[in-house]
Amino acid sequence: MSATTDRALLSATPFRVPPARLALAPDGPPRGDVPARPHGAWWPRTRDLTQELPPLADVLDPLGGRVTRIGVNPRYWPIIPRRIYVNGRVVQVGWFTSELDPHQILLLSGTVVRWNLLVIPPETVDPSAARLMAAAGACGDPRSTASALMAAEQPDGTAPSYGTGSGAAGDGRTTADRGQAAAAAL
Repeated sequence: MSATTDRALLSATPFRVPPARLALAPDGPPRGDVPARPHGAWWPRTRDLTQELPPLADVLDPLGGRVTRIGVNPRYWPIIPRRIYVNGRVVQVGWFTSELDPHQILLLSGTVVRWNLLVIPPETVDPSAARLMAAAGACGDPRSTASALMAAEQPDGTAPSYGTGSGAAGDGRTTADRGQAAAAAL
């Protein structure tokens, strides 16, 4: 006895990493000694840097040279890898508690390009994330920091207190030169 079904055969489709959710300033990649203001915003899907950083570096590579180092503040990241792999090459990852705004990530290329990006927490609702991405991408005020943009999104004007990771807390400073100090340390 034989049976027939009208079900289509399943076929394997390769897994593709979703692209990074990113908004960049329209004036192109920053070069040389630039202020620590955000040059855009990044909205990761999770708090897993091992999973989230490769797509981000992959998107930025053709825009300003290969990303070679990444700096983060550990306040909101439970685990920070020492290195990640992007297209078969190693990218070093470091963390800074007082030199880098807790709501910012710093990506450095082998050339003089340096990206300071506002990090929008993964649990942020879509409308709020869209406003933050637009504000960070269009931000022309060199005194605006990532924490200042995050505080402006809060109804009471305070920085959000999203779930903290196991990393050490920052010192609360909001000076505009945090990113420059982190870049010098990398």
